Amino acid sequence: MTKAELRKIEALKSLTWEEFYRTPLKNKLTYFEKSGRMFDMLFAQQLTPEIISTLFATANKIRKIAKAKEGLDWLQTLLSHKRAMLYFVQPSTRTFVSFQSACYILGLKVSEIRSTSTSSELKGETPEDTIRTFSSYADMIIMRHFEEGMAEKAAWMLNKIKRPISIVNGGSGKDQHPTQALLDLYTLDLSFAERGGINNKTIVMVGDLKRGRTVRSLSYLLKLYKGVKIVYVSPDYLRIDNEIKDFLKKHKIPFKESADLEKSLPGADAVYMTRIQDEYDINGESKDIDYSKFHLTKKHLKLLKKNAIIMHPLPRRQEIEVAVDSDPRAKYWRQERNGMWIRAALIAYLFGIEDKILNI
Repeated sequence: MTKAELRKIEALKSLTWEEFYRTPLKNKLTYFEKSGRMFDMLFAQQLTPEIISTLFATANKIRKIAKAKEGLDWLQTLLSHKRAMLYFVQPSTRTFVSFQSACYILGLKVSEIRSTSTSSELKGETPEDTIRTFSSYADMIIMRHFEEGMAEKAAWMLNKIKRPISIVNGGSGKDQHPTQALLDLYTLDLSFAERGGINNKTIVMVGDLKRGRTVRSLSYLLKLYKGVKIVYVSPDYLRIDNEIKDFLKKHKIPFKESADLEKSLPGADAVYMTRIQDEYDINGESKDIDYSKFHLTKKHLKLLKKNAIIMHPLPRRQEIEVAVDSDPRAKYWRQERNGMWIRAALIAYLFGIEDKILNI
């Protein structure tokens, strides 16, 4: 790291949290690095083509090695001297179990907090002090929090202490879910491996795009590929926000918006379905939205290309009919399992052991 970069980081350390949070992301990404490598995983924008390529290769190698008992036993020695805290105080099934399983694959010792009611936050302790406490006992904190920006705040705080540890964002309010976007990208890459990869594909994203952090993070990552087109399909109230549209315009990524699912399906290489995010309602406004027009049913399958794929970050409600599950183009259950492998690869990368895996 150059002297100029070190001075920049020291300047960032001197900022208050409010000042740091308002700083444009591009101006503070190096704050979340150590020795020129990603140290905290907080934003999709941290992922470069080089990092993604390394993570995909590492995930593929872990999958291969773990098929045999001897291989899995070896993988579990790699981080057996390290500890991870799973701090998940927002409801989660897949992300929690996926990260937990990824930790086990690499031999990490795991502790967990699943609710503020089981920590000293119930006694009035601040989330900041809770996280600082965790840092005394863990080498990595993987967190999912209902408060927007809390993962970034944790990393900002811990990177200023003498024993910084990595923070991994497993979902932070409505802002981003970068590891979900990473597993989505990994699923797209695997699915299109024999079709030239992700380049030149049309991705149709459907549903609650206004409040869906998975589509936000995935949209950021798709800029890394050539010729990608995005179609956003949603009710008017749940349209993708201007921040994402401005980002796509800046990077010359073609996109369009529609309220017609059926007209959008024939051109899709991938259909990314999402549920309505009514947990973020202010006054129960979701109940007034006719979401049924944005449900994928068995009758819609005839409109899709034979080699298209259907994805969903899960959990689902009625937005994908169960009858669709048996169609070979439905990839959401495989997508879910892919999360375990790519998150194991990410953990390996953050601990700097990916070469041990790649070179075996």
